[in-house]
Amino acid sequence: MFKKAIGFLALTFAIVSTTLIGCSSNNSESELNESASVAESTYNSPSSEKYSIVCTIFPEYDWVKEIVGNHSDDIEMTYLLNSGIDLHNYQPTTDDIIKISSCDLFIYVGGESDKWVESTLESVQNSNMKVINLMSVLGDSAKAEELKEGMQEEEESTEGEEEIEYDEHIWLSVKNATKLCTEIEKSIEAIDAANASDYQTNLKNYLSELDTLDSSFKTLFEKSSVKTLIFGDRFPFRYFVDDYGLDYYAAFIGCSAESEASFETIKFLSEKIKELDCKTVFTLENSNKDIANSIITNSGKKGIKIAELNSLQSVSKSDINSGASYILLMQKNYDVLASVLN
Repeated sequence: MFKKAIGFLALTFAIVSTTLIGCSSNNSESELNESASVAESTYNSPSSEKYSIVCTIFPEYDWVKEIVGNHSDDIEMTYLLNSGIDLHNYQPTTDDIIKISSCDLFIYVGGESDKWVESTLESVQNSNMKVINLMSVLGDSAKAEELKEGMQEEEESTEGEEEIEYDEHIWLSVKNATKLCTEIEKSIEAIDAANASDYQTNLKNYLSELDTLDSSFKTLFEKSSVKTLIFGDRFPFRYFVDDYGLDYYAAFIGCSAESEASFETIKFLSEKIKELDCKTVFTLENSNKDIANSIITNSGKKGIKIAELNSLQSVSKSDINSGASYILLMQKNYDVLASVLN
């Protein structure tokens, strides 16, 4: 797993504090707190023209857009990872922390990659800010990471580790999306009660779209003879396959930092291809497909395809401007699956 550097965050927030209040290192703690309080009260005063919502990942951002609808002119929405960097490699900038510190609603996943959030929120003095931790919303439905047979273990893993690390790729379950969007709408409604009925209507319409997508996936897998997916890559689709009763084998867990699979892992997955008579090896977006090709070559089978699924972890501002949405990208995943499953 990726470990976030708390020291970096402390330094970053110190820089942010200086930027916000414009004072030297000689200021007393009471002066800093007083200045921060002034900044907070100014931001949250009735004269503020817009509400501010900050999201860490693309699905959150897109869900907010759908719920806000035609009130987007009244709400400033920020997507922190819009450069296309994925959740596992992200570190907040000074500007990011300023935006979080002064927003009305902050939404984050709450998994291992979001450890930096804890220290940030401890330092924030914006008492009016609402916060949604998506993993907390799921509660007992959150799943522990699964090291399946044949997977390459991470080099940093040590025997005897007892802390459970939960799979943070919760957005890839359309069923989860329904629950999470419902919670997000409640918080948006709370900060802008005047438009509550519009947000409720937008949510209802969007949940209908999600239900249609979920039904499409369900029907696809019910009709398909393929019940096991082989991934020559990381595997962030644990929630997805569990939704539809599928099994899987993969080179790495979803959050793995490893990029090269061992001979044993390649051999295991190659044998699984032969055992299950698989016609397809799956990869993620931006994969160089080297591992998938090695698995296919070692299997000795002919005619095996490589199919790419999108984990929605690297959606950039450019992608959004080109029309990317949660529904569209998940629909593309459906189209890929439908084209290779029988």
